[in-house]
Amino acid sequence: MAKTPVSSTRKVSKLEKIKETSNFLREPLATQLLENSTHFTEEAVQILKFHGSYQQDNRDNRVKGQEKDYQFMLRTRNPGGFISPQLYAALDELSNNYGNHTLRITTRQGLQIHGIVKKNLKLAISTIVKNMGSTLGACGDLNRNVMSPPAPFKNHPEYEYAREYADKIADLLSPQTSAYYEIWLDGEKTISSEESLEVVKARQKNSQGNFFDDGDEPIYGKYYMPRKFKCSITVPGDNSIDLYTHDVSLVVITDNNKKLLGFNILTGGGMGRTHNKEETFPRLADPLGYVNKQDIYEFMKSIIAVQRDYGDRNQRRHARMKYLIEDWGLNTFRKKIEEYLGKKIEPFKPLPDWQYKDYLGWQEQGDGKLFLGISIENGRIQDKDNFRLKTALKEINNKYFLPIRLTANHNLILYDIASTSKVEIEAILKSHGIVSDPQKLNFLTRYSMACPALPTCSLAITESERILPTIISRIQNVLHLLDLSSEKIVIRMTGCPNGCARPYMAELGFVGSAPGNYQIWLGGNSDQTQLAKPYIDKLPDEEIESFIEPLFFYFKKEKQNNESFGTFCHRVGFEALHDFSATYVPIE
Repeated sequence: MAKTPVSSTRKVSKLEKIKETSNFLREPLATQLLENSTHFTEEAVQILKFHGSYQQDNRDNRVKGQEKDYQFMLRTRNPGGFISPQLYAALDELSNNYGNHTLRITTRQGLQIHGIVKKNLKLAISTIVKNMGSTLGACGDLNRNVMSPPAPFKNHPEYEYAREYADKIADLLSPQTSAYYEIWLDGEKTISSEESLEVVKARQKNSQGNFFDDGDEPIYGKYYMPRKFKCSITVPGDNSIDLYTHDVSLVVITDNNKKLLGFNILTGGGMGRTHNKEETFPRLADPLGYVNKQDIYEFMKSIIAVQRDYGDRNQRRHARMKYLIEDWGLNTFRKKIEEYLGKKIEPFKPLPDWQYKDYLGWQEQGDGKLFLGISIENGRIQDKDNFRLKTALKEINNKYFLPIRLTANHNLILYDIASTSKVEIEAILKSHGIVSDPQKLNFLTRYSMACPALPTCSLAITESERILPTIISRIQNVLHLLDLSSEKIVIRMTGCPNGCARPYMAELGFVGSAPGNYQIWLGGNSDQTQLAKPYIDKLPDEEIESFIEPLFFYFKKEKQNNESFGTFCHRVGFEALHDFSATYVPIE
C-alpha cells in the first residue's frame, strides 16, 4: 500500500513541500496573519486556500509601480447548498460592512464574499463560524463542497437521502486539523453542526491499513490531496448538479418501498484544462459500479486514498483523478479501489435518462408548504438599477426567517414557506424588480452561467460575468432576426480554460483565450450529459454575431423535430458546420 505518497527521491511540485511543512495547515499563515501588511506571501496564500479564502487584487485598480489593491474572497462550505437564515443574515451584513456589497453564488452551491481586506479576514471568518457556517475546505487540495439536488422535497425519500449523505460525506472528508479554530477563533471550537456517530466511527476505522493512526489528519495525512477533489450525490433522473463533471458522483438507489439500498458510482469527471496543453482536457465521469449503503463511507475513504497515493504530485495540471483514470484505465482503477476497500464493487444498476432541472418558480415541497426558486443572473446577489435582490432577500429573511438552498446553476431556493405567506413574499419581490415566474425570464439568461473572471480572478484572461449579459443580448438579436427567439440554448462563459462555469458541457461555450477573444465550444446538450468540443480557438468579441448567424440559420433549416442547438451541432458534425458557414450569405 502506498500510504505515504511523497518520497524523498521523487520530484514533486513546490506546493507539496508547502503542505508538508505547514504543520497541518498552520504556517506560515498563522504568523503572517498577525503582521501589519495588506497581503500574504505565496506560501501562506496556498495554505489560506484550505481555510476557504483566495488572495486576489482588483485588476481594474492596478497601477504600475504601486502596490496591488489586495483583497480576499471568502467561500462557504455548505453541503447541498444549505444556508440557514441566521447564516445568510450574517453573510449579508459582512458583505455590506467589509466586502463589496454583493454575494456571489458559486456553481458548487456555495456563497462567496468578495472585497474583504486582510485586517478584517479574521473577523469575517469567525463571524461565519459563530453563525453556524464554515469556510474550512471550501478551497485547497482536499474534498470541496459536496453537492446534491437543491429541491427541498419532503415527500420524496430519495431526495432526503441525497441531502443526508451530502452532509455526512462532507463531514467524513472534512479536514480534522484544529488549525482552523486556532487561527480564526483563538482555539474556540464552535460546533456548527453535530457529526453523526456513524461518521465519527467510519473516519476512525482503519481495517485495511490505508489511513493514518497518528497526526491530525487520519484520511489525508500531512500532504492532503494532489489537487482538489469534487463529489456530488443525486437521485435517478435528476441532473440538477451536472453529475458527469465531478471526481465522484453518487446516485441514490432505493427499493420499491423507497428504502435506501446503496449508491451507483460515477467517477473521473472534471472540467479544468490548459490552453495549448493537449495533455489536459475536460472529461465526463464513467460508471464505476454500485456500493451498498453500509459500505459507502469506506468506499469514499478508499477512492480518496487511491487518488491521494497515486495522483500526480509533480505536475499539478495532471493531478486530478480524471487523469489517473485516463492513464490507468477504468478497470485498473476499479481494482485498486477494491484493494483499498477490501471487497468487490458490484455492477452498476440501470438508471433512467438524466434531465436538467432548475426548480425555478413556486412549487409544492410535499408537506403543505411551498418553495420558490429565484433566477439570479450569473449568481450575483446585489442591488443594481431596478433589480434589488439583496434588499428583497434581506426583507424576506428578517420577516420570515426562511432557509435557503443554493443551486448548481447559481440560483437560489427559499423554502418552508407557509402558503399564507406567498402573496406577501411575491409582493416584496415584485416591489424590488424580481421576477418569480420562470416563464417570464429570458430563456438564454435562464440557462446561462459565467464565472466572475475580471477584475478579481488572477487567472482570468478576459471578461466573463461582466460581459455575458451584453453578449446574450447580442445573441438574442440574431435569434430574433432568424425567427428563433423561443429557442432555449445553454450558454456558459469563463474568462480562462479552468472551466469554473462548466463551459465544456454547454451547447454554446465561451472560454477566454486572449484579451477580448474566446475559444468556442459546441455540441453539449440541454441536459448536460454530452461533452462539447472546441470549434474555434480565438473568436474576437466583435465577431460574435457574424460567427453565430450562419450556425443558427443552418440549425433552423436542418434541425429535426425538437432537436436542441447543441444536439444538432453534434449530429451534423463540425465539418458540415464549417462548410455551411463558409458559403453563407448574411441576412441584410
